[in-house]
Amino acid sequence: MNMSPLSRDQLAQVLAADIPSNSYVNLGVGMPTLVAKHLKPEQGVVLHSENGILGMTGLPAGQTPDIDLVNASREAVSLMPGASICDHVVSFSMMRGGHIDVTILGGFQVSVEGDLANWDTGQADAIPAVGGAMDLVAGAKQVFVMMQHVDREGRAKLVRQCTYPLTGHGVVNRVYTDLAIMDVIKGQHLVVRGMIEGMTFDALQSVTEAPLVLAADCCVIHP
Repeated sequence: MNMSPLSRDQLAQVLAADIPSNSYVNLGVGMPTLVAKHLKPEQGVVLHSENGILGMTGLPAGQTPDIDLVNASREAVSLMPGASICDHVVSFSMMRGGHIDVTILGGFQVSVEGDLANWDTGQADAIPAVGGAMDLVAGAKQVFVMMQHVDREGRAKLVRQCTYPLTGHGVVNRVYTDLAIMDVIKGQHLVVRGMIEGMTFDALQSVTEAPLVLAADCCVIHP
């Protein structure tokens, strides 16, 4: 099969283009923080970080980092005009109170029910920490998951039922992987909205445990 999975940066670019204009968006730890550098000013997206920042951007090239300004991945960021800084109480109130339009999180597993597991795989050398993810999936209006399609051992991460501890039940709306974009029709199937060039539906299903349905308007993903 002649195809190249999306790089993390390409995946972030695709996801950034899909964020509705003028949204308040939370970016989770890891890959999701890459989305920030691909957002265009005209989109009007305001980024939130659970550690207490509303209105952040990536650190411009050549700018000296402020050690007190970091995102959820502890990477240096800069503030937009009109940005605000708050404590965790206020930040988590934004998350729990339904004030975040979209949260973008990483994932270990997503089920056909829209369940998300993204904080513990049971590995002996890992230190499980859910952070604010449970609050985000409970309070955000939409939950997008950004992840590799299979794990390091080649096992499906889109499954019929999660085997890892859940972050939230029935919370995921859309999944972006290095192979495809899929909407969750909870309890039924995942609808494939886009696939990378060279990918076939049968090949995608072969690396996906959850049942898939091909959308009539399924497109080729061009980062």
